[in-house]
Amino acid sequence: MSADSTSSSIKKRSWRDYLRALGRAHQKASVQLETSQPLLQHLNELRMRVFKAFGAVTLTTLLSFIFAGHIIDFLASPIGGKKSLVSIEVTENIAIFMKVSLLSGFVLGMPFIVYQALSFILPGLTKKEKNYLIIGVPSASLLFLSGVAFTWYVMLPAAVPFLTHFLGIPTQVRPINYFDFITRLMFWIGVCFEMPLVVMILVSLKFLTAKQLAQEWRYVIVIIAVIAAVVTPTVDPVNMGLVMAPLLGLYLISLALAVLVEKR
Repeated sequence: MSADSTSSSIKKRSWRDYLRALGRAHQKASVQLETSQPLLQHLNELRMRVFKAFGAVTLTTLLSFIFAGHIIDFLASPIGGKKSLVSIEVTENIAIFMKVSLLSGFVLGMPFIVYQALSFILPGLTKKEKNYLIIGVPSASLLFLSGVAFTWYVMLPAAVPFLTHFLGIPTQVRPINYFDFITRLMFWIGVCFEMPLVVMILVSLKFLTAKQLAQEWRYVIVIIAVIAAVVTPTVDPVNMGLVMAPLLGLYLISLALAVLVEKR
């Protein structure tokens, strides 16, 4: 066989090999595209739901600008109204206005955010997991709101006068400090009120039993006392006791719920 025919045969084989490789690459790319389509669809759905949630919060924040003055009046009522607050910076008042508006907008938009999150998560869950989630989200919201209501109607009326009249020294309260104080207090006590739900989840996952919860009651009381000391804005035992009392009641409720979960 001559050198020319050998070279022609090599060229033919290389073109055939190239066409086969191109076909295999095309087939592999098609398979990868088909397998990646569900992921792309999920990412696109997530993007759309995040965009809708952001749009809802934007609208509720704009709506909050209209009522921000009334909200500030309401939040300032435990200290005697806005007239009891003293600003010492030029931008302090507008900073409070913006902060209260943003916070109110987020709170008003939270139900829509939760709805979008559930709409994205629920299709991938089992029926049992869906039932837990449908029950858990409203329960968590109710417990958190209970903690906020307790702070507003019980804690603040006792804590604010104590703090502002301690030692008989007149206190000029800055708006930025006051609103940070009450919002942080309401948030953390609201979180503490989630105890029954957290205990139910731990018992359901077999990380905790009702027997363990009952036997370790001494440690539970110490933990509750530490939490009350951290959350309570004052150092007096009266306000600390106001926080400890509902938390001890929630501990008993958690124990009863743990027993019910184990009997299921």
